[in-house]
Amino acid sequence: MFRTLVNAWKVKDIRTKILYTLLLVLIYRIGCYIPTPGVDASQMSKSLENLVAVNGFMNLFTGGAFSYYSLFAMGISPYITGSIIIQLLTIAIPALEKLSKQEDGRQKIERITRYVGVGLALVQSVSIIVALNGSSDVVYNIYGEGVAMFFTFATIGLFITAGTALLMWMGERITELGIGNGISMLIFASIVSQVFPTVNNIIDLVFRRGTIGWWVIPIIVVLVLVITMCIVLVDKAERRIPIVYAKRVVGRKQYGGQSTHLPLKANANGVMPLIFAMTILNVPAMIAEFCRDDSWFVKFYNGVLAEGRPVYYVLYALMIVGFAYFYSTISFNPVEISKNLQQNGGTIPGRRPGKDTGDYLKKVVSRLTLFGALFLMAIAIVPAILMQCFGISSLLSAFGPTSILIMISVAIETSNKLESMMLMRHYKGFLG
Repeated sequence: MFRTLVNAWKVKDIRTKILYTLLLVLIYRIGCYIPTPGVDASQMSKSLENLVAVNGFMNLFTGGAFSYYSLFAMGISPYITGSIIIQLLTIAIPALEKLSKQEDGRQKIERITRYVGVGLALVQSVSIIVALNGSSDVVYNIYGEGVAMFFTFATIGLFITAGTALLMWMGERITELGIGNGISMLIFASIVSQVFPTVNNIIDLVFRRGTIGWWVIPIIVVLVLVITMCIVLVDKAERRIPIVYAKRVVGRKQYGGQSTHLPLKANANGVMPLIFAMTILNVPAMIAEFCRDDSWFVKFYNGVLAEGRPVYYVLYALMIVGFAYFYSTISFNPVEISKNLQQNGGTIPGRRPGKDTGDYLKKVVSRLTLFGALFLMAIAIVPAILMQCFGISSLLSAFGPTSILIMISVAIETSNKLESMMLMRHYKGFLG
């Protein structure tokens, strides 16, 4: 990967794309420290210290901006949530499903997703600040005495919503003019920014304060290395379906007759099922932290749904499997692929063209989806149980399985993108 980055840096146009991406990431990190008018940042940070689930989850995807409720406090999460909602509606509403299969229709759905993301950012930002201000004074009236606090809350909501809209624009610009997927790069930058504070926290607790034994460090290193190795192996693994194209004679020329393969990744869904499952499971934790300690919901959550309880891990596993099959359904259409193969004279050895080929591809993809879901379950649940047993789960906000999976997946995706760009440039120079 480092050799690929060095070679890509030597190419002027690729170097320009890399610098453009780094510039937007730098702007994103600067925006994480721009204060929001009307919010007392120090009081906000103190108020969120007791809200472990809310603060930890939101800071992971906002690079610490949520702790101070700065410009990018909501991060890109509302856009991701909006895309989930639109994709679910696409399956449920035939008109949206028909629209998604058209070229201009996909652009309209993308525009709708952006509008939904902006709306969710406005609702979430105002709801969170109103709820926190009810327990402690984290907001001061920026319009002076005698003016309703409504305008202050509206200003805060619009300010943070504008930050989310700016992040959506930056993500699209990175995808179009930079390197890799823009949304993934912003999430990657957010998680990486939390790695160094986590390392410093571990060093402080082990060597300076001595509250935790030195044996924690070897356990963390081994756990991270094992998770990294497993993620890289599965990410590179693929099932190759052999395809043979029949010979065709058109005029005096002969076409076809070659053999190739259809590559199917072992974990084609990536980290998205894990993120969706984790997002949904964090909702009860967030609600419980805003409720009174003696309320029935808090008692029910602590006794049944809290992390570390068997029900939590069972729901986690079921949601990962469900979202894995959901994403596989909307991203891979075996019937359409079998039709394309049949129209181009391609066949799978031992399978008849048409329905038999589609059924075979559907069975293979179903098995690969199950394998990918089981892999994500193992990556998410087994290390979490081990960290609970060793009592170090609170230390690894940036070294958690989901964080490592996102960082490695984005790094591999970016490396592959750079390699493909250099390969295209090489062919262009050769032919030119």
